[in-house]
Amino acid sequence: TRFPGGIDTIRQFREEGFKVAFVADVVGTGSSRKSATNSLLWHIGDDIPGIPNKRRGGVVIGGLIAPIFFNTVEDSGGLPLMADVSRLRMGDVITIDFKRQVIESEAGEVLAEFNLKPPTLPDEFRSGGRLYLIIGRNLTAKARQDLNLPETDLFTTVEWPQPKEGQGYSLAQKIVGRACGVEGVLPGTACEPKMTTVGSQDTTGPMTADELKELACLEFQSELFMQSFCHTAAYPKPADVSMHQSLAQFVIERKGVALRPGDGVIHSWLNRMIIPDTMGTAGDSHTRFPVGLSFPAGSGLVAFAGTLGFMPLDMPESVLVRFRGKLRPGITLRDVVNAIPYFAIKAGLLTVAKEGKKNVFNGRLIEMEGLPDLTVEQAFELTDATAERSAAGGTIALSKETVAQFLRSNAALLRKMIEAGYQDAGALKRRIEAMEAWLANPQLLRRDENAKFAAVLDINLDEIKEPILACPNDPDDVRLLSEVAGDKIDEIFIGSCMTNIGHFRAAGKIFEGAGYLATRVWLTPPTKMDRAQLMKEGYYSIYASVGARTEIPGCSLCMGNQARVRPGATIISTSTRNFDNRMGDGAQVYLGSAEVAAVAGLLGRLPTPQEYFKVMEEKVLPKKDEIYRYLQFDALPDFTMDYLRD
Repeated sequence: TRFPGGIDTIRQFREEGFKVAFVADVVGTGSSRKSATNSLLWHIGDDIPGIPNKRRGGVVIGGLIAPIFFNTVEDSGGLPLMADVSRLRMGDVITIDFKRQVIESEAGEVLAEFNLKPPTLPDEFRSGGRLYLIIGRNLTAKARQDLNLPETDLFTTVEWPQPKEGQGYSLAQKIVGRACGVEGVLPGTACEPKMTTVGSQDTTGPMTADELKELACLEFQSELFMQSFCHTAAYPKPADVSMHQSLAQFVIERKGVALRPGDGVIHSWLNRMIIPDTMGTAGDSHTRFPVGLSFPAGSGLVAFAGTLGFMPLDMPESVLVRFRGKLRPGITLRDVVNAIPYFAIKAGLLTVAKEGKKNVFNGRLIEMEGLPDLTVEQAFELTDATAERSAAGGTIALSKETVAQFLRSNAALLRKMIEAGYQDAGALKRRIEAMEAWLANPQLLRRDENAKFAAVLDINLDEIKEPILACPNDPDDVRLLSEVAGDKIDEIFIGSCMTNIGHFRAAGKIFEGAGYLATRVWLTPPTKMDRAQLMKEGYYSIYASVGARTEIPGCSLCMGNQARVRPGATIISTSTRNFDNRMGDGAQVYLGSAEVAAVAGLLGRLPTPQEYFKVMEEKVLPKKDEIYRYLQFDALPDFTMDYLRD
């Protein structure tokens, strides 16, 4: 533990009559925010009368608080505050003054100031959580209306930002506006946008099911609710096996769509079900739609969105990331992903150190433009990685033709799912109809030229002259390949929601003819359709020839909750994050492209840029059109969802 004797210390403080606050420079950037919140509130929160094994309340103060964790604490009845914590010390007795919005010492000295955001936070805290406030406020309004009583003044009233004449909106602001029935929604506005697509995965799914029961959900009001089994399918424990059956049935009974263990990663599937310019959420921080806009959430908020079909949202500001120029041969989209923090650090918008950390992206939306001809699969690499920037979400401007091609493919996949017996068939049919309706009149929202942003980051792709890697163990600590070349690599992992079929073909071409490698190689396609196609094309025989360990489609090493790398191993991974001990005890994890990882696997170390480009020029670039083809299901009338099976 990083807090030896912590539980006893907290107990002692509470026995002395104090409430206990949790304070840190950076809070809540990891996974499983609902689990983390429940665990934290169990030690610093208060019992809920009549409800066993659950607590609410508790104060969390952070220099930066990741948006999903902030919202989860908010929804769970806790009090999250962002303030400068540099003068707060373990064991300090402090007073939080909400009227003056300051934190004082026992002697009355002001130690820090904070802004009360959202302004309804005190009401949420008194109500036992934001969701209870929303439900209670709406019930109160309806009851008073039926009784011919005026509106109550019990709740905090807020004047939200109002649009000016000729108001410009960003793409995200327009998407949220459409989900709220207005032209656009400005930052700082509390709103309740429609959630067209909602997802749940299997590590947080049981908690979501419990919350759905508390909300008395008998049928989902969101147009599509999907449950995946990607985190526990590979090496299930007996409890997981039981959950795979019971949770699937639970979701289907409420007219949701249940995937099957081994189908693949939640995001790779959910992206295949979204409708352009609509909104959604899911209980996983990498729910970052490449088309439309999603706000990932904790289990409670996911259950709320699925049950009621909308979700409370405090509209964040946006940071515009503008790409220009052209990628050099051999530079990949993963290098572009890492270029965002790289150029942000150079611009003074981001720091790596945790103490006093500066992060212009934290809690904001990242809106990207300048790469309109990316496929949607490629675009997801960029929106997916907004999670590692601690952003609330991300958008990317794509061409109408690209999006239409993606939807035609997805409609064909959903038809195949119905043929294969996936349930609820009615939900799948309705989603196919929505896709066909969009295809009949394909239109995409675009940002206004006069839209305002909290910051603008310009990235010239011509300036990326070699691969960029995130270094152990921080996704913000990005460096050029030449700075880390030669570091010994024990294991490589190619997999996670950050990958698509092109990455596995590229790795196969690099491995071909290499013989058995000393480096341990892990390969996990994101979906079973990717695996089926790779098998048909003979790539699995190449993987076997180098001694690679191929896992069933799913999350695999990315979360590290089942299989893990050797303790103390140094690895290069295509996964999402490289936090301490996530992929293995004491593991040192580089994050980079599948192509760099494959070359490192050949050499047993990180290559020099010259070595990397030599392999790319010999094995990958001459066949790039063949390698970087994506699954277009409508153009494959005889495709199967699994190898040699319908």
